[in-house]
Amino acid sequence: KSSSISATINGHVLSVVFTENLGQVAIAVTYADGGTVDTSTIQTPSGVNIYIAGTGSFVVRFTLRDGDEYYGEFDVTD
Repeated sequence: KSSSISATINGHVLSVVFTENLGQVAIAVTYADGGTVDTSTIQTPSGVNIYIAGTGSFVVRFTLRDGDEYYGEFDVTD
């Protein structure tokens, strides 16, 4: 299912697109060393843009209804 999730970072905007229906998905963005930046739940297939106000290293985690989790690490430098 990880191929059904596309996430890109452009400046401070994390864009997430779900290319197939995975049901309801929880999205959590955290600092790499802890601390929550943003959490949301969306119905797929769809997409969402998340604004990351600060800079540093971050983790985005996707949790499906069945408990499966997928994550990615990224940096915001500008």
